[in-house]
Amino acid sequence: METTSVMTPDVDDERWMRAALALAERAAALGEVPVGAVVVRDGEVIGEGWNQPISGQDPTAHAEIMALRDAARRVGNYRLVDADLYVTIEPCTMCAGAIVHARIRRVVFGASEPKAGALVSRQSLLDEPWLNHRVSWTGGVLAEHCSERISAFFRARREERRRQRQLQAPSSEGGGGLG
Repeated sequence: METTSVMTPDVDDERWMRAALALAERAAALGEVPVGAVVVRDGEVIGEGWNQPISGQDPTAHAEIMALRDAARRVGNYRLVDADLYVTIEPCTMCAGAIVHARIRRVVFGASEPKAGALVSRQSLLDEPWLNHRVSWTGGVLAEHCSERISAFFRARREERRRQRQLQAPSSEGGGGLG
């Protein structure tokens, strides 16, 4: 299969991305960065995952990895031939490697990841000629929704840190003066 970098979504891409967004809410409920992923084959979800590295104390527990693990368990094979992965944010290098090893047919992501995205933002890992499996990808599906969900999470986190600092700051009123 030749690698194709497509920016036009398939008919069902929004449907499956909405399913991934719903899983991102599970991550948010755990205090994790809200990223969700689903693995789909023949119009059916065969794997689901959401970010769990903090709550699971596992640096590999990214949404994509969790969805791939779930799908492999369900189908009884680590190779997920003819399956597509939908994820709310562009995969990192680790996840791109797992996607290749799982033999995913196509990756569909929502928001790009300018700091660590390995498909288009920082690298074009899936397009490397030395890989033993070609994965096509589509980016930008429901990008605004996916991006806003993550941005809202980090805004809330920054606001909470500000509140905590204010609570810990010594009071400037009452006492402390000489005489």
